[in-house]
Amino acid sequence: MSRRACRALALLAILVAWREQTACAGGLNVSSGEAEESRRSDGGAPRDVPQRHRRSWVWNQFFVLEEYTGNEPLYVGKLHSDVDKGDGKVKYVLNTGDIHATKRLDREAQAYYTLSAQAVDRITNLPVEPRSEFVVKVQDINDNEPKFLDGPYLAGVPEMSPLGTMVVQVAATDADDPTYGNSARVVYSIIHGQPYFSVEPKTGVIRTALPNMDRETRDQYVLVIQAKDMVGQMGGLSGTTSVTVTLTDVNDNPPRFPHKNYQYTVQESLPVQSVVARFKAADADIGSNAEMDYRIMDGDGPGQFNITTDEDSQDGVLLLLKPLDFETKSSFSLRIEATNRNIDSSFLSLGPFSDTTSVKVTVEDVNEPPVFAAPLSRMVVPEDARVGTSIGRVSAHDPDNINSAIRYSIDRNTDLERFFNVDALSGIISTAKPLDREANSVHNLTIFAIESRKSIGRGVALVTVQDINDNAPVFAIDYETLLCENTMPGQVIQTISAVDRDEPLKGHSFSFSLAAPIAVNLNFTLRDNRDNTASILTKRGGFQRREQPVYRLPVLIRDSGTPALSSTNTLSVRVCDCDADGVALSCGAIAYTSTGLSTGALMAILGCIVTLLVMVLLIVMMRRRRKVPLILEEERDIRENIVRYDDEGGGEEDTEAFDMVTLRNLNVICDGMRQHKWRLRRQRDDYFPNDLFSRRECLFFVFFFFTFQRQGHCMISLLRNVRTHL
Repeated sequence: MSRRACRALALLAILVAWREQTACAGGLNVSSGEAEESRRSDGGAPRDVPQRHRRSWVWNQFFVLEEYTGNEPLYVGKLHSDVDKGDGKVKYVLNTGDIHATKRLDREAQAYYTLSAQAVDRITNLPVEPRSEFVVKVQDINDNEPKFLDGPYLAGVPEMSPLGTMVVQVAATDADDPTYGNSARVVYSIIHGQPYFSVEPKTGVIRTALPNMDRETRDQYVLVIQAKDMVGQMGGLSGTTSVTVTLTDVNDNPPRFPHKNYQYTVQESLPVQSVVARFKAADADIGSNAEMDYRIMDGDGPGQFNITTDEDSQDGVLLLLKPLDFETKSSFSLRIEATNRNIDSSFLSLGPFSDTTSVKVTVEDVNEPPVFAAPLSRMVVPEDARVGTSIGRVSAHDPDNINSAIRYSIDRNTDLERFFNVDALSGIISTAKPLDREANSVHNLTIFAIESRKSIGRGVALVTVQDINDNAPVFAIDYETLLCENTMPGQVIQTISAVDRDEPLKGHSFSFSLAAPIAVNLNFTLRDNRDNTASILTKRGGFQRREQPVYRLPVLIRDSGTPALSSTNTLSVRVCDCDADGVALSCGAIAYTSTGLSTGALMAILGCIVTLLVMVLLIVMMRRRRKVPLILEEERDIRENIVRYDDEGGGEEDTEAFDMVTLRNLNVICDGMRQHKWRLRRQRDDYFPNDLFSRRECLFFVFFFFTFQRQGHCMISLLRNVRTHL
C-alpha cells in the first residue's frame, strides 16, 4: 500500500474515534424544534394559532478525507430524526440515512458539499420532517507541493557589494489548506549557489554571502532555490526554481596602457587633420565605467598634434594639426595621459584612475613639389600695354634638400586665348596679345613650377587690366522720339543719357551738344543737364507731317577721359498726329490716296512693251529676208564686225547686262545650233528648210537676246519704282 493511502487510513481512524466520542457526549446534537417551541411559549402565542411541528433532525458534523483511494465507498456519517421510533415507519431519501463518498474528492477543487435530506412516512409517503440542508466538509491532506509562480528569476547586484546585500525575493505558493495543519507552511533553502549567496528560510529573500565579488572575475551565477512545506519536516513536499544573478559593473578598474612607449612613422606629405596614430588604454570595466579622455601632457612641437577619443572604441586618436616638414623637424616626442570620465569615489582607494605613455612620431622624407614664395601673386597691367610687356614675376623653390632647378609654365586651361607668356627659367610673365579690359578685366592664371623629378607645384597669378579711355560714349538706348504736330516752342520732347564701356576711377562725366552742321538748327535745341543727361527742346511750333515727317538730329557726346573721346549719335524725331492729351495717333509720312500709277510709270511700261514688239517684228522680217546678208564675210570673227545702234553706253551696267564671254564664243554657239538643226532634219527632213539657222541669223538672235535681257533689267527697275511709290 502506498504512503499516501496509509496516511489517509490513519486520519480516517482518528476521525471515526473522535466522532463516536462526541456522539456519546451529545455535544453535537441539535434540536432546532425545541428551541423554536420554547421561544413561542414564552411569547404567549394565542391558543387557536396552529402549533408548528418542531424539528427533530439529529446529525453529527460530517467530514470526509480528500483523495480517498479505497475500493469501497467511504462512510461519511448517518442522518437521524427523533420522529423515527425505530419501527421502520420513517423513510429517508438517502436510503437508510448513511452517507458514503462514492468517488475520489479533491479539496483544492471543492472544499465542501451542501446536501439536502428529507424524512417521509413509508406507508403514506408523506414527509414527517421538513426538508433540511447539511454540509459535508472535505478535510485536507498534504497532497500539493509548493510552486514558484514567478520563476525562473533574473536578478542583478552590483559587483563589490558588501556582505548581506539583498539581491531578490522569491515566493512559493502551496494549494493545501493553510488553516489546517502544516501542509501549506513553506520554508526556503538554497540547493545550489553557495557560498556566494544565501536565502532567508521564511521570507525567501536572497542575499550576498561573500563580500567584494568581482565582475571581471565572474559576472554571472545560477542559484537553485527550494521551497518545502510541512515546515521543512521530513515527509513534506517541495518545489524548486532557478535564480540567475548577474553582477553589474562598477568603476573599480583604472585605465592602463599595454605599453609604456609607442612609435609611429608618417610621411611629411600627410594632409592636415589626418590620423597619425591610434592607441588604447585597457579598462576591464564596461559601458560608461570604461569611458576615458586622452590629452597631450607635454612634448615638442606644440600645436602640431591633437588627440581625441573615439566614442565607439574608446581609442585615443592622434590627429595632425599643422603640415609636416622633414627638412625642418624629422621627429616628435609626446606624453599622453588617459583618464576615466566617471570616477566612483567609493573606489579611489584602488589607485589613481589614469595612466600615461610616451609616443614618438617619426617623419619620413618625400619628394615634395616646388613651393611658390607667394601662393597668390597680384599683378597689374595697363589696357594699352604693348605685346611683350613684362607685368610681374613668380618665384618657387624646391623644399627638398636636393634643391632641383625649377621651370615655369602657364596652365593654358586658365589662359585659353594665350594673352600671356611666362619665361621658363626666370618666371617673368609678359603680355602675348593686346588686352581689352572691357572684354576681360581680370585674368586668373595658374602657374606650374616643375622640378627635375617631375613633381609639379602650382601657384596663382591674378592679373588685373587697368582701364584706359579707349571707348567713346554712346546713347544709353535706341531712343524713339515722337513729336506732336501741335507741340509748342520750348517744350522738352526727349531726355537722353549715355553709357561708356570704360570705367574711370572718378566715374563718368558726359557733355552733350548738337553736332556742328546743325548747331544753329531752327527747329530744335539741346540743353545739357550737367548730370550725364541732356534734354531736346523744340524751338518753334507748327510741325507738319506733310512737310517733313522725320527729323534727324546729330548729337555729340564727349567723355571726361584723357584724352577725351566723343561720338556723334543720330536722334530720329518723328512728327505725329496726336490727340488732345498728347498721345500719338499716327506718325511718319502721309500715304498717297491714289491707287493708280503716275504718268511716268505708265510711259516706262509702255516703252518696254513697244520694245518687245519691235524685237518680235525684226525677227519675223529677218526670217523673210534671210537671203540678204547682214554680214559680208560669214566666216570672219564677229569681234571684227562693228554694229552701230543709237544707244548710250551704260558703263558697268552694260558689263553686267551682257555676258562678254558668250559674245566671244559665238562660233561655238552657232555650231551647236547647226548640229541641233542637223539632228532635227534627220528626224523630220520636211520640217526645216536647208538654210535654217545660218550664221547671220544666229548673230541677230544673240544680239536681240541680250537686248531683251537688258530690257528685262529695265522692267525690273521700273517695277521696283512702282512698288516704292505705292
